[in-house]
Amino acid sequence: MAVIAVYSVKGGVGKTTIASNLAWCSATISCRKTLLWDLDPAGGAAYLLGIEDPDKPKAHSIFSRDRAPAKLIQRTAYDRLDILPADESLRSLDNQLVRIGKRKRLAKMADSLSHKYERILLDCPPVLNEISAQVIRAADLVIVPMPPSPLSSRAFQVVAYEIKRHTKNHPPLLPVLSMLDLRRSLHREAREAHPNWPLVPQASAIEQCAVKREPVGQFASSSPAARAFARIWSAIERKLAERFR
Repeated sequence: MAVIAVYSVKGGVGKTTIASNLAWCSATISCRKTLLWDLDPAGGAAYLLGIEDPDKPKAHSIFSRDRAPAKLIQRTAYDRLDILPADESLRSLDNQLVRIGKRKRLAKMADSLSHKYERILLDCPPVLNEISAQVIRAADLVIVPMPPSPLSSRAFQVVAYEIKRHTKNHPPLLPVLSMLDLRRSLHREAREAHPNWPLVPQASAIEQCAVKREPVGQFASSSPAARAFARIWSAIERKLAERFR
């Protein structure tokens, strides 16, 4: 089992879209039993996969030992892909984790699911607190979405520093150029500066994910966007193979 976190301290960089589509790639392309675990109170991952909002906020309960994580997991419409949805109760998760005082609470919870899932993808909120520290300790690989902008580059440096600060055997980083539009000079410069980084294009098919509430590979499998996510997933599998070799 491997834990892959999609994380940035900057909001609006496409974390949820990337996490949802990569989870679909894991389940569909690699045929791995996959869990998408949403830690963002906005709950966007479940929405993108067509899961309705829960009747009562209860996502926080699994962190206080009131409920096992498996009790809240829901099946999606896609083979081998389940989701542990978020809700507004996670707004207090940082304080809850501080009170619990277990530095590897999230890591141990993920490990408890290793008998059932080969890949766990974490859709992380854009925070810099105990939640992000727990994510870093749990992750085997951290995906950092980076739209071409100076602020994104700064956010990447913050993430890299946090990883080194919170772990001795820190997980590798995989930066991903997101929302890339090669018609723009700044975007072309970013691509030229990092030709080997995976990319997610600015594409209408990706915007349609939120309209159709499906991964792009499901409704536009031959689109450049779907191929881009497949290439990113291949890069992830290679990174994981190197880490566990």
